[in-house]
This record gives sequence, C-alpha cells and structure tokens, in this order.
Amino acid sequence: MTTPRYARHKRSYLAIATAVAAGALLTGGLTAGTASAQVPSDQAGQAPLAAAPTTLSAAARTSLIQKAQADIAETGRRLGLGAKEKLIVKDVVRDVDGTVHTRYERTYAGLPVLGGDLVVHTSKAGKSEGVTKATKAAIKVASLKAQVTPAKAEKLAVSAARTLGSTKSAADGARKVVWAGSGKPVLAYETVVGGLQDDGTPNQLHVITDAATGKKLFEYQGIENATGTGKTLYSGTVELTTSGSGSSYTLTDASRGGHKTYNLKHGTSGTGTLFTDADNTWGTGAASSDANDQTAAADAAYGAQETWDFYKSTFNRTGIKNDGVGAYSRVHYGSNYVNAFWDDSCFCMTYGDGSGNNHPLTALDVAGHEMSHGVTSATAGLNYSGESGGLNEGTSDIFGTGVEFYADNASDKGDYLIGEKIDINGDGSPLRYMDKPSKDGGSADYWSSGVGNKDVHYSSGVANHFFYLLSEGSGKKTINGVDYDSPTSDGSTVTGIGRDKALQIWYKALTTYFTSTTNYKQARAGTLSAASDLYGADSTEYKAVAAAWSGVNVS
Repeated sequence: MTTPRYARHKRSYLAIATAVAAGALLTGGLTAGTASAQVPSDQAGQAPLAAAPTTLSAAARTSLIQKAQADIAETGRRLGLGAKEKLIVKDVVRDVDGTVHTRYERTYAGLPVLGGDLVVHTSKAGKSEGVTKATKAAIKVASLKAQVTPAKAEKLAVSAARTLGSTKSAADGARKVVWAGSGKPVLAYETVVGGLQDDGTPNQLHVITDAATGKKLFEYQGIENATGTGKTLYSGTVELTTSGSGSSYTLTDASRGGHKTYNLKHGTSGTGTLFTDADNTWGTGAASSDANDQTAAADAAYGAQETWDFYKSTFNRTGIKNDGVGAYSRVHYGSNYVNAFWDDSCFCMTYGDGSGNNHPLTALDVAGHEMSHGVTSATAGLNYSGESGGLNEGTSDIFGTGVEFYADNASDKGDYLIGEKIDINGDGSPLRYMDKPSKDGGSADYWSSGVGNKDVHYSSGVANHFFYLLSEGSGKKTINGVDYDSPTSDGSTVTGIGRDKALQIWYKALTTYFTSTTNYKQARAGTLSAASDLYGADSTEYKAVAAAWSGVNVS
C-alpha cells in the first residue's frame, strides 16, 4: 500500500533545482562585438533565421555588460521607473538581425524586487521594440518600515518547511524585499530555510512573508528533487573528454568549461573527490553498490558533455549561464537516495545511487533535465510554484528530451518519455509521457483553471503535451520503436512542425519573452511572438503554435 509520504516522493522525482541568485550581474546591454550566427539543426546549409540568437565572444559579452550597466539610469527613465527604482542587468540575447533582448532585475529603495523582472527589446538601430514585464503594477510601497520582526518571519518559514516534510530545518535569516509576484507590491521578508527534506534532499525553501501582517504570501523550493572511453550503465560505451596523460587521468572536461565529476562516497556535503584513473577507461557498464564505482561517474560525465553540446549546437549557448563556465557533477550522494538535484548555489548537479545503492539516477534525459533548470534560472527565472512552476518543470522535460534526441545514442534512443531508463516505478514504466501526460496517473493533459494548484510535476503536463503536439502532431505515430497516440482537448487535428523548430521556438520564448511569473496564457503569447520572430506571423510554424496551444485548451 502506498503511503502519503511515498506518494509525495513519487511526485517530486525529476524536478531538480532552480535556486535564483537575486541581483546577480551576468550579462547585458547593447554594443558592437564579435558574434556568430546560430543555425537550427533542421536548417543546416541555409541562411540563419534573422531572429535566431547569436554567440557572443567573451570580449563582446564584457562590453555588453559594461554598456548596459552604464545605461541603466537612462533605461529606467525611458521605462518610466520611479526615483527609488534601479535596474540590474541579468542576461542579454542578441539576434542575427541585431535585435537585442536585455533582461533586468529591479530594486526599490535598495531592496530586491521579487517578481519585478523585465526584458527590454531593442532593434539594431537602438530603437525600442517593446518590453516584457513580470508585473504591470507600479513598484511602490507605503512604508519601508516593517511591522513584523525578522524572527517572526523566520519562525513562519521554518514551520512551512516542516509542513512540507523538511527535517532538521533552520532559517538562514530573513532579508527585506519588495514582493511584486502577485497583486499589489508589498514590503516583505524572504526567508530561506536550510536543512534536509524528509527524503534526504538538501532543503532551500524560500518563504515570502508580508512585513506588515506576517501573512505568508508565497513559497518555492530552491532545490527541487529529481529522480532521476566510458562504460556507462545507461548509454553503453561512449567517448569521454578527460584530462591527463600517461598513467594519470581525471574526469575533467577542459573543452566544456572545465566540467569535473566528483565522488561523494555516500556523503551529503562538500565537493567530494575528483575521479582519477590510470588507463583512461571509466566504469564497467554495470551498477555497483561500491562507493568508488566509476560507472555512475561515466554516465554523469557523458550526460554533462551531451547537454553542453546540445545547447551549443542547437542554440549557440555556451554553458548553462552562456558564459563558457562548466558546472560540476557529484555522484554517490547519500545512501539509498532515490533522487538527484541541481543546485544553483554550488552550480552543480548531484546524483543519488537509488534503491539498494545500485540504481544511480544518471540517465541521459535526467542529466539534460537537471542542467536545463540552471538555464531557466539564468534566463526567465520561472518561479517554481503554480503555473510558472509547471512551465519551469516542463521546460526541463522539453530540453531533456532534446538532449536525448541530440545524443543519438543507440543504447538510449530519443523518445518523448521522461525517466524511462531509471525505472523508479519498478515496473519498467517511465515517469512521464509527453504525448498524453495523464498516462502517469496524475499529470494534466490540458489546461484548466485549477491546473496551477497541482504539483508542478503534474501541471507541467500541459507544457509537455503542447511541445509534443507542436513537434509531432496529434494522433498515432511510432518514433524509434515507441508508439504514441496524442489527443487534443477539442478533438482537433494538429500537424507538427518537427522537433527542431519546436525547440527553437521554446528556447527563444524562454530567453526573450518569459519572465518569473509567466503563466500558460502568457506562455502562449510568448511562443507566438517567438514563432513570429523566427518564421513570420503568417507562417505555418506560427499557425501550428496556435493550434497546439488550442489542442491543450490554452487560448
């Protein structure tokens, strides 16, 4: 008999983390610099799409950052921001045609404005082409003096964490912020609760508390759970990029931002020990309960390498933050830990060994899913709650699927199934199905007014189903030996445009039109804008986006 606690764990699998570093200065601005044009994989040999992103050199990125920072006062004036508001550059995207999309965070009287992010769109000539805002409300609060003490906010946050199943919880302090994520902006506290969730995953629950009333306004996890030559367990024998020579090698990939793979040896803290080897052959192709086993490390290193290459080849994105810096991976976390997670605070991926310590959660689509949470954090920063949380989770499923198809691995062929290799359910079934999400027993096939109340791994079904319909269309289809049969909410027939184009549209929408509070209706508008930019407002692709959203009841 399934207990409520176990049921909650099953829902949490393959979620991964989206911790957002508030006020981080990543990139920004508008200036000249070296860039290379991105060509979608289904259009090789053709001229790049005018609205596709380009790759910026390190020097060009630095110049963009400096220019954007120097111009924030003028940008704020043009946007009509108040005297107490300031902008902080978070990200920048430049298209082939020179259009620049600069993403900003906001502060008010020196306080971070959560839910106040925005994207400014500027033509090559410097003309404004609009702005996408997380909130339309004016950022203003009546008083900057809190009526509630930080200690009370911390107590409430710890209580919230324990209600969600956290153990050994402790607040890491409460900071004053302006909460603009819903309704009228208010003075608030953001409290981060550390410790452990009840399955052993590190806890980073962010709780937003009204500083005037003490009422909890919002909460989200900063770490979301996931289930998640090398002789790997899941992908067969693969080539791995390593470092060293002679009789001393390490799992260090200098060609992909210096990514490293570490061994935690069943520990739960620290970086661990870098994997080393004498003959540069990693793993045995079989799982082992031995904490020194290299097989899980080979899978993790391969997943990181394929994910890096997928983003570079498909979108010209160089690393998770698009800054050329590699993350690192940790394997053998804890004991019998049936999970994996991405954590922005360490910029790292962590994998448990699963039941009996011999089912590591290092499959290819899990790796792609995890690192894609980092991409979402570095771009739109979709809040991990409600409909935006479903979109966040769906984004990782979409790009994790993209990684699996991109790798073209004979042992793990591309499919529209999530987590099919790790057998968390114990019966060979996948965690999620993109063609008909409800086949997992809980995910939503279509949008409804209550979908945002579902766990984000279930509300993500709407995004996953949309992506499948846009890629492959409705009805029956067999791909790589897997049979699919995708319905629509209104019985309509949707004709797919192909996965490559669908990925381009979702990525452009994520990086230039989605914000932290985007819901499904706004995601429809954002993907239509992306399709219009890439293929034209009268294009087949634009019409397919509209039809696919209608097919999942989003209008």
